[in-house]
Amino acid sequence: MSNHYRPSGFGGFSFFPPVIKNLLIINVAIFFVQVLAQNIVVGDKIASEIIIRWFALMPIGSGLFQIWQLITFQFLHGSFGHILFNMFALWMFGMEIENLWGSKKFLYFYLLAGVVAGLCHLFISPLLGALPAPTIGASGGVYGVLVAFALLFPNRYIFLYFFIPIKAKYLITFLIVMEIMLIDSAHSTVAHLAHLGGALAGLIFILLDKSIDAEIKHLFGRKTYRPKQPFPKDRSDNPFGGISNPFKRNEKIEEAKYYDINEKEDKITQEQLDKILDKISQSGYQNLTDEEKRILFEASKKMK
Repeated sequence: MSNHYRPSGFGGFSFFPPVIKNLLIINVAIFFVQVLAQNIVVGDKIASEIIIRWFALMPIGSGLFQIWQLITFQFLHGSFGHILFNMFALWMFGMEIENLWGSKKFLYFYLLAGVVAGLCHLFISPLLGALPAPTIGASGGVYGVLVAFALLFPNRYIFLYFFIPIKAKYLITFLIVMEIMLIDSAHSTVAHLAHLGGALAGLIFILLDKSIDAEIKHLFGRKTYRPKQPFPKDRSDNPFGGISNPFKRNEKIEEAKYYDINEKEDKITQEQLDKILDKISQSGYQNLTDEEKRILFEASKKMK
């Protein structure tokens, strides 16, 4: 029987879904290695410089570029503040998207946004006079996640500085506009084009994936397949709507079918529940079988 924690009442919703959790662990571990490497000398070079040489995104014309750097640069960071902001944003905006899409799709989306961010920086920044330099950071993938969140949950309130409510679509649009205004900062140490590249990748991904329902698609008359979700997609009417009551029954859940608990008296084990919750985390509630949905429904009723 599994003893790991599962938040109850959220239909399998997890505050640390697998990909988000592993990305946080990997990024923090690599940053710790970077810090230690600053005090280690290998031959005549500092170890941290060797890490940057091989795994940061090097300019195309430098002769140091390697194809794998389009992935590895996303896991390197230059300072504690740099990794803190990126990981906090990834967790804050990414956890609900991973719960909604499933882990595999979210991982593909996140890495793809980072790769597109790197390509935009490599090929467009030199045209604007940016100085050739190694590029590191998860910001490109994070900006892809930000745009996805704004498109999926446009009216969700974000608490700026923890007490000023502002809708996601306004806050994230403001961040994108600021990046556009700072593009011509040729001598900036921030890769603004990488941020915009990740944001653009997020937008295109949402528009092209027919299984994703977003309000912006209706503006272009695009048809989407709308999978029903085990929790409401958006809570736009209340600035405190981001905080759910796990004990309150949600009347808007359409896919949940009613089952009489007395129909079947089969004992539901913790192992069965863990397998079902893992399946939700990996591929979404809509991929459960009718029997698995019945078991989940009965278990929730018994807990109440």
